[in-house]
Amino acid sequence: MEAAAPSREEAILYLICCFRGRIKSNMRVAPVLDQMPSLPHEEKDVIRAAAERRGDVEAAEQLLRALEKDRRPPGLCQEFYEALSRGGFSAADYVDPNMSELPSPSLEAMDDTGKFLVNLFSWTLVEKLRATQVADKCQLFTFEDVERIRAENATTGNAAAVRVLLSRVVQKKEWLSPFLQALRDSGHEDAADILSGHKEEQIVNGMPAGETMGTEEPQVPENPKQLGSSFTHEENASEESCGGSSAVSDSDVSLLDASVSDVSESVERCSLANGDSDDAEDEETRVSPEPELILRDYQMEVAKPALEGKNIVLCLPTGSGKTRVAVYIAKNHLDKRTEAGEHAKVIVLVNKVPLVEQHFRKEFHPFLKHRYRVIGLSGASQLKISFPAVVRDYDVIICTAQILENALQNADQDEEEGVQLKEFSLIIIDECHHTQKEAVYNGIMRQYLKEKRDNEKRRKEGEQCSPQAQVLGLTASPGVGGAKNAAKAEQHILKICANLDADGIMTVQEHALQLKDQVKEPSKKFEIADNKRKDPFREKLINIMTGIQTYCQFNPRAEYGSQTYEQWVIQEEKKAAKEEHRKQRVCAEHLKKYNDALIINDTIRMIDAYNHLKSFYKEEKSKKKAVNEHNEDQPGASKPDETDAFLIDLFYAKEKELKQLASEAKYENEKLTKLRRTLMEEFTKTSEPRGIIFTKTRQSAVALHQWIEEDPKFEDVKVKSHYLIGAGHNSEFKPMTQNEQKEVIEKFRAGKVTLLIATTVAEEGLDIPECNIVIRYGLVTNEIAMMQARGRARADESTYVLVASGESGAVERESVNMFRETLMHKAIKRVQAMPREEYIRKIRDFQLQSKMEAKMKERKEQSKKCKEQPSLIKFLCKNCTKLTCSGEDIQVIEDMHHVSVKTEFADLYIKRENKTLQAKAADYQTNWEIICKDCGQVWGNMMVFRGLDLPCLQIKNFVVSFNDKKTSVKKLFKRWGELPIKFPDFSYADHCISSDDD
Repeated sequence: MEAAAPSREEAILYLICCFRGRIKSNMRVAPVLDQMPSLPHEEKDVIRAAAERRGDVEAAEQLLRALEKDRRPPGLCQEFYEALSRGGFSAADYVDPNMSELPSPSLEAMDDTGKFLVNLFSWTLVEKLRATQVADKCQLFTFEDVERIRAENATTGNAAAVRVLLSRVVQKKEWLSPFLQALRDSGHEDAADILSGHKEEQIVNGMPAGETMGTEEPQVPENPKQLGSSFTHEENASEESCGGSSAVSDSDVSLLDASVSDVSESVERCSLANGDSDDAEDEETRVSPEPELILRDYQMEVAKPALEGKNIVLCLPTGSGKTRVAVYIAKNHLDKRTEAGEHAKVIVLVNKVPLVEQHFRKEFHPFLKHRYRVIGLSGASQLKISFPAVVRDYDVIICTAQILENALQNADQDEEEGVQLKEFSLIIIDECHHTQKEAVYNGIMRQYLKEKRDNEKRRKEGEQCSPQAQVLGLTASPGVGGAKNAAKAEQHILKICANLDADGIMTVQEHALQLKDQVKEPSKKFEIADNKRKDPFREKLINIMTGIQTYCQFNPRAEYGSQTYEQWVIQEEKKAAKEEHRKQRVCAEHLKKYNDALIINDTIRMIDAYNHLKSFYKEEKSKKKAVNEHNEDQPGASKPDETDAFLIDLFYAKEKELKQLASEAKYENEKLTKLRRTLMEEFTKTSEPRGIIFTKTRQSAVALHQWIEEDPKFEDVKVKSHYLIGAGHNSEFKPMTQNEQKEVIEKFRAGKVTLLIATTVAEEGLDIPECNIVIRYGLVTNEIAMMQARGRARADESTYVLVASGESGAVERESVNMFRETLMHKAIKRVQAMPREEYIRKIRDFQLQSKMEAKMKERKEQSKKCKEQPSLIKFLCKNCTKLTCSGEDIQVIEDMHHVSVKTEFADLYIKRENKTLQAKAADYQTNWEIICKDCGQVWGNMMVFRGLDLPCLQIKNFVVSFNDKKTSVKKLFKRWGELPIKFPDFSYADHCISSDDD
């Protein structure tokens, strides 16, 4: 008899239980959700966000859980099956309620075989295939598939597009034969031969294909999943079926013909086995067994107080496994509280976006996923908008600290829109030495300490206390905060402990020898270059700078090419802008560029310094040309300024001579000579060398990479370099995206890159493989950075080298850092030996001091905001001091973009195409630069927001004038947030009414 509608739902649910892993790895969530109208809109948003952040396998798991809810909309499971069928996903074969028997083992074997082959030859396919050509010929792909592959090819390149193509094709029904045909039709016969086993000369695992695979039929291991799949999300793609296997017995098949009640019972049993019961967590029910989490003796030593529930600062050197200790403590905490029936939830806070995925993938998820739900969130994640829901649904949340601080602030306004600290039972703070001053970590801990004081009041009044989390701080080096003596160093350590409300700071004592064996100390070397070499290129630059100083009557008392000179010239530029002395302001701006060139010349090559100046003057010439062309036919328009003409003509008069000097090899920077010799020596010591060069700026990182690429001698000693720079946009130099950073580190790990040239982005936290050579190239900051960088040299017989010029002071600063490191260790020991009562008293004093400082700062900020009114603020062009608009003309989009809504403002600027600005995945995009109509000063960019063209201003390009009845003050600001004014939110409706006839 034909089953009623509910039995179809129950049958689908049973099939989901049986083939959960296969279903998740053989579908894409987005097109399926589009065809499920019964699923609530809010749930769809959460699932889509999960797909964006964690991938389709994670999102598919969330979708399957939605299907398994008791209060799901009627017919939802049927909609799911139909959506899979319409999308052409092979997952539909595993949830078909109409089939008379379960999918056969042969179907599964065929599916596994195809995926195994694609995975086995993935590198070859990525290199050989042209993604868009194959996609156009593949009949399996929908229009959306093809468009996605084309978009990936356009934005990221062919290799990434091929990966998208392969990940999608293996999800289709009976995909292998049509895919082979598409390969042949698109001219990729070699790739088709490899997949079909007809390419005998193909090498597999170091052996000819004829020895590993037949020429007619490929030989596949008994369990292809042993090799994994690059197209599924690691562990999540493993089978999670009822018996730990997708194979189904004859007795299971008969369940499809059983009564509704029998099927319901089976579904219930499967549901329990997939995580709704503690019994389900046994290793026997899982394909992927729970990995054993064991600490070394020294790790257990420092973890002991935290395992007892105390707040501690855990101090272990780089490479000693402090994150693994944190995972152990988190697991122990969750296990104990869960068994006791107490609330348990862990949040792991990091200060860099890449650390979110690193901690999720490498540490917390592998060890905790079998019992607890783990998720990683950063500012790039869509799920951050539903952070309160994520906190409710997950047991372990790894996120950037800013997300939590924003959520805490939201909770002050609306509890449902934010989260509270009492929702967590354990807070883990990575790189906790940043918990000081106005850092985001300290903002969170101030809230924590406020709640602690409130609890103390409740306790005194006999009221019930609010739950409060345990705190675990992790650091490789708390530093000494610039201390010059033991007392100040001790004070700094105590402040860190006070800010983290720590019961103590833990270091290894009993098992120090084991730690020493684990964390190898590199040998140290100084390579000092002679500063007295002849440098005619530098002399020519100084000669030009002297001419500019004479022209504008400047008399600096600082050495050319120094930080002191840079600070002086910046102050002169600010002073001239406030006093509306354009000549001095423009000259100061150009002098700064020449001083930058001197610093570049001292750091890297003369040609890099020359190119820096050439690029700047090319841009200046372009801006002036745009202004001149606009003003040609404008009666009464301002003429080109003589200062601009003098400075531009001066550079081009000397350009040929500068270029010629820059190409003279005999005047090469001696630091580069020292660096070349060091690399040659260290890279010939071992068969598999790995190295990192730390340098100050993004420009020097890229320039050093180019220098190495252009010298064939480096290739002979296996030096294959790549730069690794930050993802932020606070630099004139193009940043790396997080994906680009990750790809470079993966190449470094695989040996395709053997030398990283990095800014400070690689010093702290990032999981970078062991190196045998670490070089700080003219970069000396503080003792924390020194210890972090040195900790990268973890290989046997590794070397830590400082390359610097003799008169730079770098050697002296490095020696000071070594002294401070010793001072830090002594200070930690004194804090550890301090009598308990004295320690608690000092901690409370520092906490009270921090509270009073925060209150004073808050009062000052409130006073400023109340005192200043937007109508009293005027914005003047930084270059020509022309009045552009007032504060009341400024409105803010998304708490970030400051736009002028004054209609007359459009008459003051020129739009100029800027090819470096790229469209972003948001409600707005930028593609035009706006410059002053009179002088060419850049003001900002044109942005498109929901169909409206709006001028988005950058405050650094304006002089801000504060006027009232008594005074007039002019100031320069780098960021809008520095202004003591809160501008109103952009009124979209009002603007549409004034600009749109409809």
